Amino acid sequence: MIVNERLASYINSLDTGNTEILDTIEREAVADHVPIVRKEMQTFLKVLLALKKPARILEVGTAVGFSAILMAEYDPVRAQITTIENYQKRIPIARENFIRAGKESQITLLAGDATEVLKTLEEPFDFIFMDAAKGQYIHFLPEILRLLAPDGVLVSDNVLQDGDIIESRFVVTRRNRTIHKRMREYLYELTHQGELVTTVLPVGDGITVSTRRSETAGKDRLSETERK
Repeated sequence: MIVNERLASYINSLDTGNTEILDTIEREAVADHVPIVRKEMQTFLKVLLALKKPARILEVGTAVGFSAILMAEYDPVRAQITTIENYQKRIPIARENFIRAGKESQITLLAGDATEVLKTLEEPFDFIFMDAAKGQYIHFLPEILRLLAPDGVLVSDNVLQDGDIIESRFVVTRRNRTIHKRMREYLYELTHQGELVTTVLPVGDGITVSTRRSETAGKDRLSETERK
């Protein structure tokens, strides 16, 4: 828990909830021990969708389809959503959940390793949600940047590893050290990419929100420098 547990519980108590189908899928996921986005992240996604109103959404990491359905339900426009999942046991469950939610024509699930699937995609996306294996984020990033539209938004979930990200790698359990190292590299890349503006927030298990700088903004900064 990154934020004080009592404070997080209070904030979550203010949440007005989701649609009935989302509540049902969430209960099923919890019962089956399938990780889905935390309450804080659900609310944050709704706010970002309301602000951005993306027409094309890419999700890396479908699981059972909860977050893809949430984005389909709460985007003010009827976005086309592409979601990628590599875990074969969850793919049919996700597809069935899309049908149950009436979103099968809106959500396209691509099965396979995201490292390879991302290379097959061409059209830019207004909104990209990264919620896959944490140790792979850094490997996905080059293709993610290629696919992110000008002024597009990239959201990455679970980046602070329950606070372990600030610990020495020797404090982290041996089996998690590679993930720890790669996530630090990912956060550094996001925050030092010249084409991105990124903030790291202690929401849920930690998230980043990045947006691609517009060409106009870059020209404005250049003009200001030249004037000086």
